[in-house]
Amino acid sequence: MSILLAAVIVVVVTALAITAMLLVRRGAPDGSYFTDGDRASGVFGVLATTFAILAGFVVFLAFESYDTSRTGAETEARLIARQFEIVQFLPAPAAKALTGELGCYARNVVHREWPQMADGHPPNANPWGVALFRTLRATNPRSATEQAAYSKYLDQRADQEMARQDRVHGAEAVIPTPLWMVLGLSATILFAYMLFFADSGEGRVTQAMLMGSVAVVVTSLLLLLWFLDNPFHGGVGSLKPVAMERTLALLEQQAPVVGGVTYPCDAAGVARG
Repeated sequence: MSILLAAVIVVVVTALAITAMLLVRRGAPDGSYFTDGDRASGVFGVLATTFAILAGFVVFLAFESYDTSRTGAETEARLIARQFEIVQFLPAPAAKALTGELGCYARNVVHREWPQMADGHPPNANPWGVALFRTLRATNPRSATEQAAYSKYLDQRADQEMARQDRVHGAEAVIPTPLWMVLGLSATILFAYMLFFADSGEGRVTQAMLMGSVAVVVTSLLLLLWFLDNPFHGGVGSLKPVAMERTLALLEQQAPVVGGVTYPCDAAGVARG
């Protein structure tokens, strides 16, 4: 969701809430519909506090998921770059194949997996992860250097898989539907309760400010929850494959050093042929 769309939603919801308040104000008695304003304000305070506590807890939960996905994406990209260097110490045929497949894995993450996650669909297993495993299984390290590189690569492959799972986790909504329903119901109750504060004795601007401030805060908070629950949505602040793109650029820089790289895929990470 873009900033412009979010701003439009806030403005529209606030305008509707203010309009409703001013319409109710026309027939409202002087002093609002409540005969005991202090008691009514106390009840509203309980409702608002309950909503704030619930929303704050959900924000913490959603931000934790957002941060986990961000950290996982950065860790995964960093490990791919390290693996690219480590495989150069493996036997020549395997080193050449693994080098190209690691590049294809990174390309697939950027050009295939990320658009899927932006659409709200967790990606399937990366096909180049399977190709890397097959090539690695056929590798027969003999020297001490090759064996050390083989062992190190296995360790980092396990870490890379964990980082990938952290990244993909964010593509699945962490806020369950029942919780969204409770938040929506709570927000609706707050808006409805505010209408009973309509007071024909107060000015229109004061009444508009009374309802508008609540509408802006509640709507903005719900939009923030949606943003954190959909970290790959593609708008401002969303998670983008910046770390993996840096890794791809690094692999291109290192390619001449390792004697060139032959990628068994196209620029989008799709296997040739």
